[in-house]
Amino acid sequence: MTNLFGEPPATLLPADPGAAELAAGDSPQTVASLHPDSALAWVTLAELALAEGRDLEGYAFVRTGYHRSLDLLRRNGWKGHGPLPWEHEPNRAFLRSLAALADASERLGDEGEAHRCREFLHESSPEAYAELVAPSG
Repeated sequence: MTNLFGEPPATLLPADPGAAELAAGDSPQTVASLHPDSALAWVTLAELALAEGRDLEGYAFVRTGYHRSLDLLRRNGWKGHGPLPWEHEPNRAFLRSLAALADASERLGDEGEAHRCREFLHESSPEAYAELVAPSG
């Protein structure tokens, strides 16, 4: 069945408030403390924790970044669906959050949440899915 209303326009998020500091080499802990609304700082903390096997901590960090991102998406006109282009750098924090939340959820035994996050990622950005999920599984 074809959606006669079409797909909503792509959502393009503004620059993350902590992106410049992270790019300059500031620690994600410092950036998250200074900019608690920085989804990029939270997902970076999550990815580091998960890489070190600190699964519960990684889950908590990524859950924070995910919710910060959802708030930002809604403030920028997103209605719960539609494309979030991977090519637009500020969108990457949210897309990375979905991938990391799927990973963390799976590690904690929540297969349903892991599947939901991967599906959400694929629907939002097939390019992000290919970059973040497809190579590892």
